[in-house]
Amino acid sequence: MQIKNKFDIESLIKILKGAGIAGGAVAIIYILEAIPNLDFGAYSVLVVGICSVLINAVREYLKGKTSE
Repeated sequence: MQIKNKFDIESLIKILKGAGIAGGAVAIIYILEAIPNLDFGAYSVLVVGICSVLINAVREYLKGKTSE
């Protein structure tokens, strides 16, 4: 139960999650705007490979059920 004019742990966690989501959205927009201006030259194949692995890692991390 939350006390008036004070934050409990659950409320702080919700606030931090919201800030993380907002900050993540800002970062993604910034990255998406910068991508067309990048030139990796001979390393393009390496960058594509690394990005593919990272995307797959995020997908694996997010799949499944939550433990409660």
